[in-house]
Amino acid sequence: MAELVVEITSGVDNPTKIAIAPVSSRGVTLSENISKIVSDDLTRSGLFKTIPQQDMLSFPATANAVRYRDWKILGSEYLVVTQILPREGGQMAVTFSLMNITAQKAVFTTTLNGSTNAARKMAHIISDKVYEAITGVPGAFSTQLLYITSERGSNGKIIYRLMRADADGAREVELLRSSEPVMSPAWSPDGKEVLYVSFESGRSAIYRQNIATGQSEQLTNFKGINSAPAWSPDGNQLALTLSKDGNPELYLFDLRTRRFKRLTRHFAIDTEPTWMPDSKHLLFTSDRGGSPQIYKMNVVNGKVQRLTFRGSYNARGRLAPDGRTLVMVHRDNGRFHIAAYDLVSKVFQVLTQTSLDESPTVSPNGAMVLYATKRGNKGVLAAVSLDRGVKFYLPARRGDVREPAWSPFLR
Repeated sequence: MAELVVEITSGVDNPTKIAIAPVSSRGVTLSENISKIVSDDLTRSGLFKTIPQQDMLSFPATANAVRYRDWKILGSEYLVVTQILPREGGQMAVTFSLMNITAQKAVFTTTLNGSTNAARKMAHIISDKVYEAITGVPGAFSTQLLYITSERGSNGKIIYRLMRADADGAREVELLRSSEPVMSPAWSPDGKEVLYVSFESGRSAIYRQNIATGQSEQLTNFKGINSAPAWSPDGNQLALTLSKDGNPELYLFDLRTRRFKRLTRHFAIDTEPTWMPDSKHLLFTSDRGGSPQIYKMNVVNGKVQRLTFRGSYNARGRLAPDGRTLVMVHRDNGRFHIAAYDLVSKVFQVLTQTSLDESPTVSPNGAMVLYATKRGNKGVLAAVSLDRGVKFYLPARRGDVREPAWSPFLR
C-alpha cells in the first residue's frame, strides 16, 4: 500500500491515445503488474489517454506480432508491447517496443536486464522512455519524492516522519520518525543523501543522512534558528539560514573544510536559499523591502538584486532545471497560491486555484510542480504542470503530508 494516493483532476484537452498491451511473462513470476504501472504513469502525466485492456482486440508481445488494424479501430496512436524472458539466478530480460500505429512502424525497441524483484523500477523506466520518445521531454517517473507526514498517535502525541517514495507514491520508506517536528527535506545533487531539520536535540538542527546506510550526521546545532538547508549543484557546499549571530542570515557551509561563511548582513530576515545552476548565485526570501520578496545574490561578490515585484508576498522560490522558470508561493487576494515567473520573458502566472499552498518543488524534467496544500482540514500534496493543463492530488492514506522535495534524475 502506497503512502500517497494519486487522484487525477485535470489533463490536457487532446491527450495522446496510447495502448499498453498486457506483458507476456512466460516462465517469470512477477509481484508487480508492469503494464498497469506504465499505464498509470502515462495517465498521471495528463498527456495520455490509455486504451482499456478489455477493449483490446489482440495482445501482441513483440513488434513483429502487431496487427496495426486492431489498434487503428480503437483510435490508438501508439502501442507499447513487452515481452519478459527468464534468465538464470532470478534474473529476467524485459524487451519492450513503442509502435507508431499511424506510421505502422516501431519507434524503438529496448531490452532491460535485471532482477525479477525490480519489476516496478523497470516499469518506470519503460514509462520514461515512452514519454520522452513521444513528447521530446525526459520522463520523471523513475524519480522519487521526500515528504513529511504527521499523525496523532494513540497516546495523543503527534508523530512526525520523513518519508521517501517513488514519484507515484509507491515503495515508501521511512527515513526518520520523531516525536519532535521534522522539516525542510532536501536532496543531494546525486540523490544519494538528504538534508533535513529536526528538533530531536531540543532545538532546531540540520542533519545529513545517507539513504543507503541510514546513517545520519548532525551538521549544525547553534542557538536560535538552524533552517532551510540547500545543497549546491556541485555538491560541495550548503546554503542555510542561521541566527547564531542574532538575526536570521544566510550562510555557506563548506562540506570539505567544515567552515561557515556569512553571506548577508541586514536587519531584515533573510531565509529560504536555493541555488542557481551555476553554483555561483543564490535565490532567497527577504523582507528587506518591507514585505517578503525573492532576491538573487552573487555568492562571490555579495551583490543582491530583487527579482519579484508583483504582489505583497512572494517566497520559497524554487528554480526549474532550465534555470529561467522561478516557482514560488505568491499571495493573491489574501490567498496563497503557487506562481511561476519567467526570468527572461518576465511573464508571471499563477498556477493554482487552491488556497494555503506552500513548499513548491519542481520535477527534474521541468514539467510539473509539486506542492503542499489543504483539502478540507487535511494537509495533502498536489501537482500542477507549468502550463496549468495537468493537475492531480497525492493525499496520504493517513495523517497530513507536507513539504515535498522532488529528487534529481536517479541513476
